[in-house]
Amino acid sequence: MCFEDEAGFTRRPPRGRTWGRRGRTPVVTVSGRRSGRLSVAGLIAMRPGSRTRLCHRLRTHPAGKGKRRSIGERDFIALIDGAHQLVKAPLVLVWDRLNTHVSRAMGELIAEREWLTVFLLPAYSPDLNPVEWVWAHVKRSLANLAVVALDRLEGLVRNRLKRLQYRPGTLDGFIAGTALTLDEPASP
Repeated sequence: MCFEDEAGFTRRPPRGRTWGRRGRTPVVTVSGRRSGRLSVAGLIAMRPGSRTRLCHRLRTHPAGKGKRRSIGERDFIALIDGAHQLVKAPLVLVWDRLNTHVSRAMGELIAEREWLTVFLLPAYSPDLNPVEWVWAHVKRSLANLAVVALDRLEGLVRNRLKRLQYRPGTLDGFIAGTALTLDEPASP
C-alpha cells in the first residue's frame, strides 16, 4: 500500500519560532520573488513484513511566466514505477484528487499498469494522508532558513528527505498519526 502527495518549496522560508534577545524581534530577510519553485512528489510505501519506505521525485521550475510550475503526469508515473521496482509487488495507491491525478492522460497511464490499483482520498482530507506529515517535518526543519539559490534549496530538501528514508520508525509514526487502521478485517 502506498500513499502519495506533493508539495512546493520556494526560496521564501516557512516561518517558525525562534529565539531572540528580549525586546528585539529576529528578522530573516529574503528576496524570494520570482526566483523559481521546487516541486516535490513523495510516496510512502509499506508492505507487511518489510520496512516502510519513502520515495520522492524533485523538479525545479525556473522563474518565468508561461512555464509549468508543478509536477506532471509523467513525473508521477516515474515515481510510481520506481516504488513498484523498490517494493517488488503490486501497488495499491492512495492519493488526493489533484487535477493531474484524475486527468485523462493519467487514467491512460494507470490503465497500462495491471499491477497498480488506485483509490482517491475524500475531498479536503489531508489528515488521512501520512505524506502530509513528511512535508510538515521537512518544512519545520527549513523554518527561518534563508537560502541564496534554488539549487541550494533543492540540495537541502533532498538531504532532509534522504534522512527520512533511513528512519522507518518516523515514517510509521506518520502513518499512525492518520489514525487509519490498515489491518485486514476479521472474518465472521
